[in-house]
Order: sequence, then C-alpha cells, then structure tokens
Amino acid sequence: MAGRIDEILRSGKAPNLHGLVVMRGGNVVLERYGAGVDHRLGESLGHVEFDRDTLHDIRSVSKSVVALLYGIALGEGLVPEPGAGLVRQFPEYQDLERAHLTIEHALTMTLGLDWNEDAPYTSPANSEIAMELAPDRYRYVLERPVIEEAGKRWLYCGGASALIGGIIARGTGSPLAEYAKTALFQPLGIGDFQWSKGEDGLAMAAAGLRLRPIDLAAIGQLVLDGGRGIVPGEWIQEVVRPRVLIADGFEYGYQWYVSTGERRWVEGIGNGGQRLLVAPDEQLVVAITAGEYDEETVSATAVLEAVLGG
Repeated sequence: MAGRIDEILRSGKAPNLHGLVVMRGGNVVLERYGAGVDHRLGESLGHVEFDRDTLHDIRSVSKSVVALLYGIALGEGLVPEPGAGLVRQFPEYQDLERAHLTIEHALTMTLGLDWNEDAPYTSPANSEIAMELAPDRYRYVLERPVIEEAGKRWLYCGGASALIGGIIARGTGSPLAEYAKTALFQPLGIGDFQWSKGEDGLAMAAAGLRLRPIDLAAIGQLVLDGGRGIVPGEWIQEVVRPRVLIADGFEYGYQWYVSTGERRWVEGIGNGGQRLLVAPDEQLVVAITAGEYDEETVSATAVLEAVLGG
C-alpha cells in the first residue's frame, strides 16, 4: 500500500493531498502529509506545510461527528429519541406548520423541504451559506417551503445538521463544541481542535470542525470498535444502518454514507476531499484531508483507490 501511495504522490495524481492516515487492526500503518494553499471555511490560510499536528477543516465530515454526539447525549437521556417531533425541540417556532417533521427526518436528510447546496460554498445562492447569513439559522431551515413528503427522498441539507447540533446544545446545556470536548474528544485523547462559529456565535454543526487527520482517524476507529462505551454501541449500529437510497449501492444512515455494494464501508464526506472511511470487514480506517474545495476531488479519489486496492 505504501508503495502505491508514494507513487501516486510522486506522479502528481494527488496534487492537493494535505494529510492521510491509514489504520488497520487498530494500528496506524501509514501517514503522509503534503503542502498547499488551504482555507478555514471561506478564510484563506495561505500556503501551509502540513504535519501530524496541523489542524484541518473536515467540512461536512463534521456532520458525522455530530451524529455521534447526538448518540452520546441520547444515551445520557439529554436529548429525545429520533422519532420525537423536530419543531417541538424549538418551541419558539411553533408558528411554523411543521408538526409532521421528526428528528429522524433531520438525521437522514429527508425533511422534504426546499434546499439547494449545488452553488459554491462562497455564494448566498447556496442554502447552507444563506442559513449562515440569516439572523436565525434554525428558523431559516424550518421555514423552508415544503416540496415533498418527509421521509421519502434524501436531499443533501446542511440545515438538517444545524438543527441536530442545536438540539444537542439545548439538551445538554452546553455549546456544541464544549460538549464535543468533554463527551467525545477528551475520552479519545483528542486535545487540539477548533469548531468555527457563525456570526451568531453558534458552532457551525454542518461543516465547522477542524481536527488533525490522526484524530479524525481515531474517531473512525471508535466507530469501527463499536463505540467503546464512549458512544453507545447500539447507537453506532443505528448510525451506520442504511436507511435511505442515494444511488445504487450507496445509501445514507444517520449523517453517515453507507456503501451497500459487494465491498461494504461507511463514510463521512466533506467538501474539498475530506474523507473518513471505515471498512469493518477489513478492520480499516482511512482519514484524508485535502484542498480541492468546490472542485473535483481527484486527490482523495486517487488515494482511496490506492488504499483500497489491497
């Protein structure tokens, strides 16, 4: 595997790879770091020389971490079951006729609301960016027009993740980043992280988390290990269970992507080539950070193909 990865890097097939950590059987078997222009969300960080200690945006892999935090809070009795009413958790929005929505609809991104993240993540035409610009992010999401029956079709929606983050913060009585620190990161030995905030001071649950690739891999290993008592084991099973079809052989669980083809794995995926892949049958965890924001993610694709090649 190392030879294939090094050949890809030498040949320039992964020009924007920033970090790679591969774990097999619970052990780190490969690490590689690169260099290049990087960003913290929309803020340019200039040219960065990456190493094991460099934090990196994991973008929408943040959503997968939020799902784990929800499970921890659920196990502590601090948040309701997924079948509970969604708007009920935000009583200030009872004027909105959304009683049919449940927390599970948010977890599976099947809210049935009008939402579009096809535009670049620098444009207010992108619904997630519009949410961040809105005076009230939660109302912005919940008042989107209903376009179809909830629970029927997966539609990518950072707003769903924002709502989950809000439920966690309200239920635990702690800001999302603080709860993540005490409930998940510290038990895993993760000391250094950042969670970018919006103008409202709230953690950007959908895409704001920054971690070292080695710590991202540790989260993947936690999932592979069934939660290790940090996340309830039954919740790990629920999170990675395929629930809604995205494409043939590719489904969505609770904020995690699930490959249901011949070779099975679960993934967190983020803009720019951020990936966290967990393959239980192979005892494999792959964490990738890259700098191809709003572009085709050739670096992550090339590296994953090399890792999964054997």
